[in-house]
Amino acid sequence: MSHAIIDAARSGGRSLLSEVEAKAVLADAGIPVTSTKLAANVDEAVGLADDFGYPVALKIVSDAITHKSDIGGVELGLSDADAVRAAFDRIQAAGKGAAPDAVIDGVSVQPMAASGTEVIMGMTKDPQFGPVLMFGLGGVLVEVLKDVAFRVVPLEPRDANQMVRDIKGFPVLEGYRGAPAADLGALESILMKLSEFAAANPEVSELDLNPIFAYDDGAIAVDARIVLSDQS
Repeated sequence: MSHAIIDAARSGGRSLLSEVEAKAVLADAGIPVTSTKLAANVDEAVGLADDFGYPVALKIVSDAITHKSDIGGVELGLSDADAVRAAFDRIQAAGKGAAPDAVIDGVSVQPMAASGTEVIMGMTKDPQFGPVLMFGLGGVLVEVLKDVAFRVVPLEPRDANQMVRDIKGFPVLEGYRGAPAADLGALESILMKLSEFAAANPEVSELDLNPIFAYDDGAIAVDARIVLSDQS
């Protein structure tokens, strides 16, 4: 049974969920994500930031803008209401400058998560094998090193265990040079939940969690992207 947010997006002819929508869907699937809400205007953004507590992050929300940070649509570490107001204005201006005809729904507001070891998880659809999960070190490392592991859905617990250990960068997760070790069990748990989510939602064609911050006790996704398959 698909999620109401996914059904509503498809009914509206949309294939890309907003970050707010994607995180709501994933949270309902038991996947740990930062609390994220939509602010349609600057006063709503300040109100949400006050509710969450500072510092917060703002990100542009628009179907037409997928690479938010590339156009100046992401502001991090905002420490008070004045900073939120200024950042909201900068984001709106950046969005209009990058895509003058784009509909900008507002900004997402979320508390800043404590930094941890960055990993990435994702799902794509293979024409032959169906949903395939991916795991690797996150941030820019995944683009530079291409150090990732893949498994076909559905995963067994041993698959999740092996995925985490298959990457060349695994020593980073073990606590390289005195850094804290990542909670491998938490990462394996997220992979298992993503496998269940992919199997239960065949209309999802792509999914990215990048980055996930891995801590010595738990892990949390701070950005999420979900693309739905074409209904044609």
